[in-house]
Amino acid sequence: MFKASLLLMALLTVLAAMGLRWREGKGGPPPQTGWVEKQKRNANRWVTAAAIAALTTILLLGGLQWLRVWQG
Repeated sequence: MFKASLLLMALLTVLAAMGLRWREGKGGPPPQTGWVEKQKRNANRWVTAAAIAALTTILLLGGLQWLRVWQG
């Protein structure tokens, strides 16, 4: 179960980061910023994606665990 949760979290992190990047690009061209600001925006996107993936993994696998508890 530990490997499954790590794999699920990694996959969800990548998917969430792709979705956040798509959403940022949909708003129009970003303002001209320096290299540091671009790196901060990129790091913020990945941290947000990891938080979304962690929450989703907890809810999904925790829900499956509770289903198993209630059945047995």
